[in-house]
Amino acid sequence: MSDSFGRPCPCGSGVVYEACCQPLHHGERQAVTAEELMRSRYSAYATGNADYVFRTWHPRTRPADLTVDADVVWTGLTVTDVVAGGDGDDTGVVEFTASYAGGSMRERSRFERRGGRWVYVDGK
Repeated sequence: MSDSFGRPCPCGSGVVYEACCQPLHHGERQAVTAEELMRSRYSAYATGNADYVFRTWHPRTRPADLTVDADVVWTGLTVTDVVAGGDGDDTGVVEFTASYAGGSMRERSRFERRGGRWVYVDGK
């Protein structure tokens, strides 16, 4: 993982990484919303934290093995739609565009609350 001390969080919140996604990555707290989980997963990709991505993926849909491509340089995240995924919800959808050096990808991700914790299910 890269050294990001004092730098803005990759998720685009405007908060430094140590106060934003790092506590989620280190298991100090859980994501409160589906959007927060999605942002923390993006930050995990950006910082090379494949373990966090794997742990926050629904066991029914996650791959048996997961690697994060260290050659991909993630450059920004824009959330374009959020449906449910809040405190009183069991499911949520977050649509986003993730930019990387040389391009971008758009996804509409589905999330579920499982055992009181948000997990990524899949995306299109």
